[in-house]
Amino acid sequence: MAIAKRANHVSFAVTDVERARGFYEGVLGFEEIERPNFGFPGAWYRVRNVQVHLIGPLPGFEVGTPPPMLSPVANHVAFEIDDYAETRAALRGHGLEVFETGEQMGQLFISDPDGNVIELIVPREERRPSPPAG
Repeated sequence: MAIAKRANHVSFAVTDVERARGFYEGVLGFEEIERPNFGFPGAWYRVRNVQVHLIGPLPGFEVGTPPPMLSPVANHVAFEIDDYAETRAALRGHGLEVFETGEQMGQLFISDPDGNVIELIVPREERRPSPPAG
C-alpha cells in the first residue's frame, strides 16, 4: 500500500516575492490562491491539482544555491503542457533561457528568477511519434 496518494504542493524559497509573482503569474500563468498569514511573505498558486507555494525571505534563512547551469539533472518540478512549440516560443518571448530535449522527448527546462529549475513537459501519451528510420 502506498503511503502517499498524490502530490499536494511544491515549495520554492524566493528572494523577492513580487519578482517571483511576476514570473509565476506573468510567464507561467499560474492562478494565485488564498494563503494564510504566516507572518512572513509568500504566495500560493494552483496548477490543476497541485499547489505551488512561494516562501519569501526569512531572517537568518538563506535561499538555496541554484545549480551552476540550467540542467535536467538539477532538482526540479515538472508541469504538463499541451503544445511544445507554442510553449517554447512563449518562453523565449519572455527572454528566458530554455534547455530543450526536443519535441519527441517533450521536455523544456527553465529557471525562475531565483534559479529554481522548472520542467514543462508534454505528457508521453500526447507526444508526436518518432519518424520512421530510414
